[in-house]
Amino acid sequence: MLFKLPDHKVLYEALTKRDPSWDGRAWVCVATTGIFCRLNCPARDPKPENCSFKPSVTECIEAGFRPCKRCHPLGVLSDDPMITTLTKALEHNPSKRWFESDIARMGFDPSTVRRNFKRVFGMTFLEMARQRRLAAGFTTLSEGSRVIDAQLEAGFDSPSAFRAAFAKLIGTAPGDFKKDALLQADWFQTPLGPMIAVADNRHLHLLEFSDRKALPTELKRLMKDCPGGIGFGTPAPITQVKEELSTYFKGESAGFKTPLALHGTGFQQEVWDALRKIPAGEIRSYSALAQDMQRPQSTRAVARANGANSLAIIIPCHRVMGADGSLTGYGGGIWRKEQLIEIEKKYVTGGTS
Repeated sequence: MLFKLPDHKVLYEALTKRDPSWDGRAWVCVATTGIFCRLNCPARDPKPENCSFKPSVTECIEAGFRPCKRCHPLGVLSDDPMITTLTKALEHNPSKRWFESDIARMGFDPSTVRRNFKRVFGMTFLEMARQRRLAAGFTTLSEGSRVIDAQLEAGFDSPSAFRAAFAKLIGTAPGDFKKDALLQADWFQTPLGPMIAVADNRHLHLLEFSDRKALPTELKRLMKDCPGGIGFGTPAPITQVKEELSTYFKGESAGFKTPLALHGTGFQQEVWDALRKIPAGEIRSYSALAQDMQRPQSTRAVARANGANSLAIIIPCHRVMGADGSLTGYGGGIWRKEQLIEIEKKYVTGGTS
């Protein structure tokens, strides 16, 4: 079972001291390199604002990070030579398309491999290999290459299999991304993991962490609202929000001026406007937010509108908690909500806005 990790300061200190006691208990994801490491990795220390910590390698992989080739973080969870051999083979050739017959030729029983990987990593070896290949394909698409090039980069022989796997990952097939689309999507790293932004030339429409479960549904809804479809690119609003997020994570400013396109009902937009009025470093309960809006009987509706927000951080739904002060649900994960609240303490003590 996973345990609750201590705060960022404690784990970053363990990282800089190469503390062996954390080996196999926590991993660090480095936004600037896109890799994850053991806390006793011999590589040069990353800056603290570029680090996020996770309690399992599964979460690291699902967030889009690659294993470090120096400390081999996939090898610390088990002394089983089967797991060690297969994870090293995957690191050596991440684009290889694996089959159970390949596993059998290496002298391992596929059913045993499937069961042991599921127990240790929360996913099978074949699922792990597929995620690595799909991540490579997404990168190829975002660089402007053709779908067929992304398919080959991801190691899929069949176009239909690649489309199906891609659709399962982000909710839409790669062929639905159009070169001349009004909306453009970009994938980029942050200290709290990869984010996906969607914008036109004037407004930002969506900003979400890439592992948010509601992301596929949000992308489908956005494509329905904007019949021109979505392509890959970095229009001006995405460039602007990336710069503002960098400043935000550095603790320099919590102000966002990127123009937004809000996709919601009148009531939802009223809630989102109220959220943006909560100063960085402060929190509200759902009932207090409803009171601020002069809608004291609408606490549950306010909570639902809060959860429907598809512009993470900019519309700060992470600043709302339960009436008892508990960290209630957050689409990006409770651990991110904790980190965002911790980051924003700087804006109270430092006086920045």
